Amino acid sequence: MTELEIIVGHKSIAKVLGLTPRQVRRMVDNNLLPTFRIGRNVCARRSTLLQSIIEWERAGKADATRRLFLG
Repeated sequence: MTELEIIVGHKSIAKVLGLTPRQVRRMVDNNLLPTFRIGRNVCARRSTLLQSIIEWERAGKADATRRLFLG
């Protein structure tokens, strides 16, 4: 079975990233995750999320983002 490319909902995005839905909601609200909306649902592309994390690691921003917005 293949994984879906589009992830729908804070809870599903959180599961992919290993975060809580609340953490994802805060990151979405602060434009820290590459998301979009379909109706009321927040959505993200799995490949785009993973690429963003790779870029954060390269830029050394992962720790700063975690401290500022995830507690």
